[in-house]
Amino acid sequence: MADYNPDEWPEQNMKTAASQAGSTSSDPLLQPFRLKGLTLRNRVVSTSHASMLDDGGLPLERYQRYHEEKARGGLAMTMVGGSAMTSPDSSWGGGQLDLSTDRIVPHLQSLSQRVHRHGAAVMCQVSHLGRRATAYAGNWLPPVAPSRVRETRNRNFPKEMDAADVDRIIKDYASAARRCLDGGLDGVETVTGGHLIGQFLSLRTNRRTDGFGGSLENRARFGLMVHEAIRRAVGDDFAVGIRFVIDEAAKDGSDFDECLAFARLFEREGHLDFFNCIFGRMDTDLSLAEQNMPGMFSPSAPFLPLVGQFKRETRLPVIHAAAIRDIATARHAIRENLVDLVGMTRAHIADPDIVNKMMRGEEERIRPCVGASYCLYKKVQCIHNPASGHETIISHTIVRAETPKRVVVVGGGPGGMEAARVAAERGHRVSLLEAGARLGGQVLVAASASDRKDLIGIVDWRVDELARLGVEVRLNTYADAEIVLADQPDAVIVATGGVPDMERLEGAEHCDSVWDVLTGVVPAKDDVLIYDETGRQAAVSCGLHLARPGRVISLAIADDTLAIETPYPDRVSFRKRAAESGIRVVSDVRLVKAARQGNGIAATFRHELTGAETEMTAAQLIVERGTVPMEDTYQDLRARSANNGVTDIALMTGTETRRDNGPQAAGSFVLHRIGDAVASRDIYSSIYEAYRLCSQL
Repeated sequence: MADYNPDEWPEQNMKTAASQAGSTSSDPLLQPFRLKGLTLRNRVVSTSHASMLDDGGLPLERYQRYHEEKARGGLAMTMVGGSAMTSPDSSWGGGQLDLSTDRIVPHLQSLSQRVHRHGAAVMCQVSHLGRRATAYAGNWLPPVAPSRVRETRNRNFPKEMDAADVDRIIKDYASAARRCLDGGLDGVETVTGGHLIGQFLSLRTNRRTDGFGGSLENRARFGLMVHEAIRRAVGDDFAVGIRFVIDEAAKDGSDFDECLAFARLFEREGHLDFFNCIFGRMDTDLSLAEQNMPGMFSPSAPFLPLVGQFKRETRLPVIHAAAIRDIATARHAIRENLVDLVGMTRAHIADPDIVNKMMRGEEERIRPCVGASYCLYKKVQCIHNPASGHETIISHTIVRAETPKRVVVVGGGPGGMEAARVAAERGHRVSLLEAGARLGGQVLVAASASDRKDLIGIVDWRVDELARLGVEVRLNTYADAEIVLADQPDAVIVATGGVPDMERLEGAEHCDSVWDVLTGVVPAKDDVLIYDETGRQAAVSCGLHLARPGRVISLAIADDTLAIETPYPDRVSFRKRAAESGIRVVSDVRLVKAARQGNGIAATFRHELTGAETEMTAAQLIVERGTVPMEDTYQDLRARSANNGVTDIALMTGTETRRDNGPQAAGSFVLHRIGDAVASRDIYSSIYEAYRLCSQL
């Protein structure tokens, strides 16, 4: 691989952009764009985010492969280092790139070379967290801020910065930006928002009376000094931008007009090359979920009109990314001149090959972002793209098998559909047998809740892919052992899922399941008690779906907080909506039994902490305790399979690769089961398991 030459990169990129634009001249998303001295090959970018793929603050192999895949997929630019540390006292405890020392430079060089060889640009976010940092992890240093104002979300009391802190951190910003330049990157961006520069800008967090507080000009001084120092460190040719809040959406914060005044100050100083516009605050889970990184409960592209207004009143190029999940919305944003570059960050976690598919005329094959926020659960990963975030373990590209086989998949839920899709991509002849009238399994139940309807994209995309791949789909087919064996399979994948778990529950006959109610099999009554033992979305989604004036809904949970087993945007949004809907929540209780009482149901609960028993009554008791595997077909096939139905864990975990040994002996087949047919889990687990297994078949 040739060494990166920063002087040659813009010219090389311009040639690539011109070549691509020639074949797609009518699509506004695929037009080149000049940013500073950099010609980007199209208008689609992925913005900075904390992927949690770093190794001790360094972008090593898994971090690099994750971003390289996006570059290979055709986007114009990938931005790395969400909340990357400029200073030792800017840690939230892990998951950030550490730009505070030179040890990162060679790894940035490797990263930039890998991205550039695919024709994309790469920038890094450089920031100091200020009061968002933690004193109880990382370097165990006290956070600093303009004023001693505690952040609700990160809960630390910061030290008020003195002159020495100001000088030190400004130098740290400049040094961090210089390391990005030395690492071969194409630019950097700083952050306002809830980060340190933004904490100086906002009256909510800046109560100083010196030259850094009070007037608009004084509050902007720190940010202006940071960018002046960065520009001196990196020179005039390196792109420098700012992820900029255009409205704090708070009575005591900066409104649109004040943010616009700040923007004009930054433009006037001349050290910036672009604005990356964001909205709202990030100092609580709720503000993150509804404003800064809008999730499942937010409409598509909620802040795009306001960003367009900001662009009309400023001069610098504008980037924006917030719930822009689909190509139609992105194309509208460019065509209407609302932005210059459109950020499709979470959409690229769902499908890093977005631009390539557009270029090939395969836009309908783009795997949709369904807004599930699973990419914010623990580390970057997509609810229905198992390869994202696992690039060092499994590939986004499915390799064809040397010897085609006959594969039968039993069960058409998300795991079964994925198993059939991947096996067909491998070149196998695949039949998918589903007992119901539609494919989708439990996703159909989940998507019937009004707040989760977009999950149906997981099903619809696979239905289209199975049709394209020529998979035989047999609906309304209960596949017992004899039906499966009649197809003379070489491999059988049992993905029959599970049924609602009512086992060992005294009085289960008096209870309904979430499935029954959401699908309309059982009508909801006006006085409903829902019991949740999982901490997942199902029970609370059911409660919100049923909530309406005149209906009384209570939710009893075994955990100490609602929806504890969900990404934080969903968790806080569920809590908010439950409160708005008047749903009564009783926590730390476990259902012991249910009994008929007059025209209603009496439910006995035992408190998880005290052991005390209490009784709640309602006209209807809905129970959510996960699922019990449907395994009859699997058990009937085990003795007749070549592997006794045992799946090699080494094969599943990627520590061993199965060799293609050609056709199996006549009458023999291997048998595997996946997803909830094994144990009650979630959509991602089923799809991930199917992908790992079937990519080795």
